Amino acid sequence: MPARKDIDGSVSIPAFYGKELRWKREAAGLTLQATVANSFYAPSYLSEIERGTRRMPLRLAIHVDRVLATDGYFERCCTDVQKAKRGGHAEYFADVAEMEQHAETIEEWAPMLIPGLLQTAVYARKVVRTGSPWLPPETVTKQVAARIERAEIWEHEVRPTFWGILHESLIRKPLLPPAQMAEQLTHVQEVIEASQGVLQILPENADAHPLMMGEMRIMTFSDAPPLIYTEGTHSGQLIDYPALVRDYRRSYDLLRAAALSPKASLAMIDAAAEDYRDAAVQQE
Repeated sequence: MPARKDIDGSVSIPAFYGKELRWKREAAGLTLQATVANSFYAPSYLSEIERGTRRMPLRLAIHVDRVLATDGYFERCCTDVQKAKRGGHAEYFADVAEMEQHAETIEEWAPMLIPGLLQTAVYARKVVRTGSPWLPPETVTKQVAARIERAEIWEHEVRPTFWGILHESLIRKPLLPPAQMAEQLTHVQEVIEASQGVLQILPENADAHPLMMGEMRIMTFSDAPPLIYTEGTHSGQLIDYPALVRDYRRSYDLLRAAALSPKASLAMIDAAAEDYRDAAVQQE
C-alpha cells in the first residue's frame, strides 16, 4: 500500500482545517466510515475535507464534533473556513462554486439573467459592472475571470448533468448590443448541445407559475445530500433542510412542466440569435 500523503496545513485555511480534522479523527481511533456514520455523507466526502479540497458543511461539522467529542471546535471553525475567499467569487457564493465541481446534477431557474455557467465573458462583465458599478476595474476583471473559469466544468470528462429553465425575457430584452447578444445566445446553444444538457424557455405569456420570487438552483451529489441555492441582490442562501429541499424540488418540476419543450426552446434561441445577427448587420 502506498504511503499516505501528508497534508500541508499552510497552503490554505481549508487545508489547515482538514489536517486538524484528520488528526482529531485518528486520535479518536475512528475510520472515515465510522466518523460519517448516520450523517448522510459518504466517507469520500470527509476524505476530501481532510485533504483541504472541499469545505465542511455546518451540519456535518456539528456531527463531527459530536462523534469526536471536540466540544464544538469544528462548528466554530466552520465559519472561518466558509469565509476563506475563493478567488473572484463573492463570499456568499464561494461554497456554491466549489460544490458545483462535485455535483452530479445541476438544475437552474433563471428569471433575470442567463446562468453564470452559460455566460460569455462579455455578458459576465456587463452583469458584474451593472450590478456593482462601484467596483474597481481590477476587481471586475477578477470576478469575470472567476465566472468564466467555472464554465471549464463542461470540458471535464465527468461533468454534471445540466437542466436549465430560462425566462423568455432574457432573450427578448437584450443586455448587450445585437452582435454580442447573438454570440451569447449561440454560446448557450453550443454549451447545451456539447454537454448533452437540457434547456427550456418559460414563455413571457405564461400564467402564474411556481418560483416567481427569484432564481434558484438544485444540486445533487453522489456522496452528500441535495442542496438548494437561492440568490438575491448581493446575497445568497444554501438550503439543505430535507422538507424545504423537497418543496423546492416539487416547485421546479411544476415549472418544468409549464415551460416549452427543449426542442422548441432551442429553436427559439436560435431564431433570436439570427434576429440579433440581422440587426447587427443593419447597424453597420
